[in-house]
This record gives sequence, C-alpha cells and structure tokens, in this order.
Amino acid sequence: MGKKDDLRNELQQLVGALRNHVANEKDSCNPVSRLTMKREAIPRREEVGLSAVKAAAKAGAGKTTLTLAGVREELGECTRCPLHRSRRNLVFGEGSAGAKLVFVGEAPGEEEDNQGRPFVGRAGQLLTKIIDAMGLKREDVYICNILKCRPPGNRNPKEDEIATCEPFLMKQIEAINPEIICALGTFAAKTLLRTESPISAIRGKFHDYHGRKLMPTYHPAYLLRNPDAKKLVWDDVQKIMKIL
Repeated sequence: MGKKDDLRNELQQLVGALRNHVANEKDSCNPVSRLTMKREAIPRREEVGLSAVKAAAKAGAGKTTLTLAGVREELGECTRCPLHRSRRNLVFGEGSAGAKLVFVGEAPGEEEDNQGRPFVGRAGQLLTKIIDAMGLKREDVYICNILKCRPPGNRNPKEDEIATCEPFLMKQIEAINPEIICALGTFAAKTLLRTESPISAIRGKFHDYHGRKLMPTYHPAYLLRNPDAKKLVWDDVQKIMKIL
C-alpha cells in the first residue's frame, strides 16, 4: 500500500505542475497579461510629450519673443522706400524698453535727422517739458514716430511711406508692451486708429489699440503755433497720469 500511495502523490504533483505550466503559457499569449495591466498604468510617451507642450504653452501665454534690439536689427539701414536717399540718420526711437507709456509722433524733423534721435528740436523740447510735468523723465517712457526717416522739407508723410514703416512701429509697441500709447498729432492718430476723423474730434478720450489704451492729442509742434491748445493737451495727459 505504501508504494501505491507514493505513486499516487507523484502523479498528483505531476498533474499540478502540468496545470501550472499550461496556465503560464496562456498568460504569455494573452495580450492583457498581468505585465500588460501594470504597463497600462504608465502614461504613453506621446501623452507625456503633449502634456509638456501644453504646460509650456500655458507658462508662456502673454509673453512675446520680440525685443527692441531685434526689431532694430531687422530694420537695418532701411532702404525700403525712397526716403532713405535724402535722410542723414535713421531715427528708430529711444527710451525705456519696459515703458508703460509710449509717445508716437509723425516723422523726424531736421534736428532729429541730424542727431538720429526723436523729438530733440523745439517741439521735442516742449514734449520733454510735458513729460517732466507728468512727473516722469524721457528715460521712463518710449518716444518714436510713424516714419523712421525725415520727409524732405518736413512735408507730410505719404501713404506708401506709412505702409512701409508702420509694421516696424507695431513691432516696437509689441516688444515694449506698454499700458498706454499717446498719439501726437493728426498723422499718428489717424494711422494707429485707422480713422479719418480730425484730431480735434478724437482727442481727450481713450481709444482701443489692439487691447491697449490710446490717447490722441495735439502734436507739440502744433502747440508752438497755437499756445492756447496747451491747456487741452494738459487735460489729455492728466487722464493718462490717472492710469499710470
């Protein structure tokens, strides 16, 4: 009897081993094995990459890669319109790259053309006084013009000249990202606001310029010829000061 019991036990162990072997073979062939189930808990590589891209986009929202130096480099020694033939110096702009307030004029005059700086003649000296009266300095704001080159004889800018220069002005504004733009004079206001309304009709109130506040007011050169308008300009800049 003892030998029969031993034989029976051996057979039972052999059958058990065969059953385990068959079960393991099924697992290895099953696409949803225990190993596969563990892997499914791990994010796929493309999912991780997509999440990283979304996170980077969210972190960079509202930022711009434009810089004033980059815009100036792109402009170069511009020959895109005929004005380069008569200019002495290209007048790009000057002031703080992080200014909250940007003044935009019409075009350089004779003194600006000589020095390569915006608003340094008589009208520029008056603008500097206005900025000082606002409790600011020229280096606190940014000053530029629609055109970067002086029109001969200080004539009015032509439409094709404005069309050539305006993209660089827009990039300057985007690079600075100011809270407020002050458009000085008819051409600056009409160009930025795409309007034919006279400056007298649109000054004194804020307008929208691509999500930024824009205040049109009289050009300092106009104030030199019409001193009584200085009070109106002071009213306009006081509205700017309340926001800054």
